[in-house]
Amino acid sequence: MNNFTFQMILHCHYTGDENDINQKTVEHLVDDEWQELTLSTDSPGFDVFLYAILACQHMYFKNNAAEYGLVMDSSEGLITVIADEHRSIQSLHVDFKGKLKKGIADAETINSITARMDLCPVSINLKDILDRKTSVIFEPG
Repeated sequence: MNNFTFQMILHCHYTGDENDINQKTVEHLVDDEWQELTLSTDSPGFDVFLYAILACQHMYFKNNAAEYGLVMDSSEGLITVIADEHRSIQSLHVDFKGKLKKGIADAETINSITARMDLCPVSINLKDILDRKTSVIFEPG
């Protein structure tokens, strides 16, 4: 049985106190090289699916950060997926790092944001994945 590793990374810059997106780029790892992700009607379905996971996680990350008064300059989100030959997800790791302009992210706030990210509609609809981790880090600006 062969497993395949897929990764996507999101880089985002924000404006305003609600973490409104000013600029966003997404790349995916193709043959050990990061390439810009461009979605179209010809995109492989699994790429679209992974982007949906990343985009939903990002929305819950940035919106919940704003709700806690954490205003960000930028963020980076990385998803790493290991899937079998049928593209059944065996492992899903989601890692977000935000660079703060304003606010203090204590452990309770980070834990709450992390828990809320698991409630995004895409995450709720994923089957039980035994190796599933979400991490959130905030760095002072």
